Amino acid sequence: MSERFMEIAVEEARKGMRNNEGGPFGAVIVKDGKIISRGHNKVLGTNDPSAHAEIVAIREASSILDTFDLSGCELYATTMPCPMCLSAICWARIGKVYYGTSTEDVASIGFDDGKIYEILRKGASASVLEKSNIECEGCRKLLVEWEKKPDKIMY
Repeated sequence: MSERFMEIAVEEARKGMRNNEGGPFGAVIVKDGKIISRGHNKVLGTNDPSAHAEIVAIREASSILDTFDLSGCELYATTMPCPMCLSAICWARIGKVYYGTSTEDVASIGFDDGKIYEILRKGASASVLEKSNIECEGCRKLLVEWEKKPDKIMY
């Protein structure tokens, strides 16, 4: 059955790629053996750099299931998810990811996550990302307010 889910992810990627919506990436989210959502890269079609296939599929699955917690779901992706997508997968609590091609495979056609992985390993140099911490009492007060909020829902 998992091969079929991957084939559907491939079909989804091909659809987006051929419609010039984005690169050759597709994803399917499955729960209890049933497809909940599917997505393809829509970066070009939406001018949204976060509209990767996995993010698109996560947004749709969360909407369909009416929850941010996708525990018990599996994700099938045509390529090993990038760092942004891996983060979203973790935040969504998706427990298993199947992928078809490696980060090296897609780097060879121009989708290179190497700089992002370097930032994660070493931190960002100023030539890559300029950062400045602005000490802000209002920002700190937000954290205190959240901590004391009696009806907060952790995610």
